[in-house]
Order: sequence, then C-alpha cells, then structure tokens
Amino acid sequence: MDVLRTEQLKKYYGEGENQVHALDGIDLTVSQGEFVAIVGTSGSGKSTLLHMLGGLDKPTEGKVFIDGKDIFSLKKDERTIFRRRKIGFVFQAFNLIPVLNVYENIVFPIELDGNRIDRNYIEHIITTLGLSEKKDSMPNQLSGGQQQRVAIARALATKPAILLADEPTGNLDSITSQDVLSLLKTTGQKLEQTMVMITHNEEIAQMADRILRIEDGRLLSCKK
Repeated sequence: MDVLRTEQLKKYYGEGENQVHALDGIDLTVSQGEFVAIVGTSGSGKSTLLHMLGGLDKPTEGKVFIDGKDIFSLKKDERTIFRRRKIGFVFQAFNLIPVLNVYENIVFPIELDGNRIDRNYIEHIITTLGLSEKKDSMPNQLSGGQQQRVAIARALATKPAILLADEPTGNLDSITSQDVLSLLKTTGQKLEQTMVMITHNEEIAQMADRILRIEDGRLLSCKK
C-alpha cells in the first residue's frame, strides 16, 4: 500500500530568465512501513520537497497524496488539521516547549486536537526511545540527543501516516547522530511507521531502506 505519492510536483520561484525551478517534476511513491532517505547538496531542492510533502508550502503544479488524500485539494484550515493528524515532523531544531516536561511535550499535539491519549501506546514509544526515566524532566535538563528523542516521540504520538524528518541529526555530534538514527529506524520497524528523511549526510542515509538523490529539483537516481 502506498502511503505517499506525488505526481509531477513542481515549485518555481520568480519569472522569465530569473525563474528558479526548485522542484521540476517530482514523481515519488513511498510504501507502508518504508524508510526512505532523500540525499542532496544545499540548494538541490530537498527541503523544498519536504515542505511540499508535508503540506507546509503549496506547489506551483502537481499533487501530493497522503493516505490516498490529495492534501492540496483541502482548504487551508482543513489541511492544517490533516497535517496535525496524519503527518509527523522532526526538524533540526527540537522545538520543544520549555515550560512543559518530557511527557507533556510528547502528548501536546494530541491534547491540542482534543483527542484521548492512548497511554499504552505513548508508554511504548517512551520505552522504545529510552525516555522512561526522563518523563518528568524539563527540556533544559536534557542533552541534545535526549531532546531529539523527545521530538521524535512527539512526532509519533499521534500515530501519523508518515513521519517526515528534515536533517534530524543536524545539531547532534556524530555518535549521538548514529544513536538517534538507529532508534528512529528501530522505532519505525516496531510501530510499522513510514518515514522520509532529508539529509546531506551519505553515511546516515545508508541506514534507510531506499536512497533517492535530488539535484537541481529532480530525482536522478535511487538505490536499494
């Protein structure tokens, strides 16, 4: 089953001779439970692609389907709700709420939506990510790696159809990066979670099930 699919996704900036093709006709399919890494240099279009996949920015042309839904057919408010329920985001910046403890940060998106917290599932995520002893800690009491684990747990808390990670280890040292990515992959396998990760780091990308390369707004190659 395909969780994510794009059709001729394009994003252009400017006009005439100065027009920049940030994305130039991206066709992409990601299956249920797959872990895909998209690799590219700065300016290749990888972050623009992630923003399109997550519904954070509208394409010039093309479509993005998540769980069979054309996300850009939704009105802005509807898309915001769909994004909160169906898409988990993990960014370089951990974006934790400083006045909330670890547990409160993790369940915040669920409470924001007014939904019931599946406490067994949340505890499973917390245990898998090695945060059981940190549930009552505040963000400023955590290491960078621990903060990123909390950010991952928060992204998984709503049981999203897909997890999108934008350079998730960009602010971590190499050893912590490997630990976090290993946990991300393990968690994904245990929860049958679909993930797309954007990175410029070839070594980190090797942990994915499939690697796609983007240059000048086009997907040029892929390998298993």
